[in-house]
Amino acid sequence: MADQPATQKPWEWDEPTWRKIVGRAYGGRSLQPKAWPNGARCAVALSFDADHETIPLRDSDESPMRISQGQYGARQGVPRIRKLLDKHGARATFFYPAVSALLHPEEVRAVAEEGHEIGIHSWIHEANTTLPPGVERELTLRAAETLEKVSGQRPVGIRTASWDFSVDTMSIIREMGLLYDSSLMADDEPYELTVDGKPTGIVELPPEWIRDDAVYFNMVRFSALRPYTPPSAVEEIFNAEFDGAYAEGGLFLLTMHPHVIGHRSRISLLDRVVEYIKGHEGVWFATHKEIAAWCKQQGGL
Repeated sequence: MADQPATQKPWEWDEPTWRKIVGRAYGGRSLQPKAWPNGARCAVALSFDADHETIPLRDSDESPMRISQGQYGARQGVPRIRKLLDKHGARATFFYPAVSALLHPEEVRAVAEEGHEIGIHSWIHEANTTLPPGVERELTLRAAETLEKVSGQRPVGIRTASWDFSVDTMSIIREMGLLYDSSLMADDEPYELTVDGKPTGIVELPPEWIRDDAVYFNMVRFSALRPYTPPSAVEEIFNAEFDGAYAEGGLFLLTMHPHVIGHRSRISLLDRVVEYIKGHEGVWFATHKEIAAWCKQQGGL
């Protein structure tokens, strides 16, 4: 029965069934280090999911208008982001769907050459939980190979598209020998992932919708989804999230999208947030790879 929960209603599952479901990729021990490098009080991980044209492509949407919205991320968003990061001397992590990288290889190479990390973010921003058996694995392996060829970096971390972590994702991450994942949300701080109660040695760098630009700014024409939140309010939320991380000596991880944060009124809010963070003593701006490696080493994994 434990292997076939879909044939029954949840209230009919026996204990092994729901324990197995919960335990597939579960939060293990905290990996929040006692100290960050060079005595820093707080780690800051800026990340950009460079989806570009892949959202409409994933949906079989051939609309030139919606594809152009994604193209904006490459034409305007990423150049503005790179300029901002260079201004502040901060390195970040860029998660690319492989199709985005193939559409914009010069961009990916330039981002990598500037010292930023390139991470896995699907093949074409597919939703993993909708794929036939075995397809997620094939696409993820192909995406990693493509990103390595384009960027010259072998990716060591993954963020599943739309944070859609399937029942197969964990086994794929382990097979690939990745250092970290950044898709799950069990904590504010880095933690070790477990499978069926057993430690895996894989670091989770947890994101959260609160610390994501898209939930405040997305616009879908033929729906009720509208960007009701002004940039000033998002700035206030991001700063408050950083304040909490700084007070607890923890991790502040921010997820953004070039086609969202890259607009004029929004890139300026990011600039102000980074300035606000830099106004605090003992802040370490680092890539996801650097933070995961530090946490793993400090945690004795």
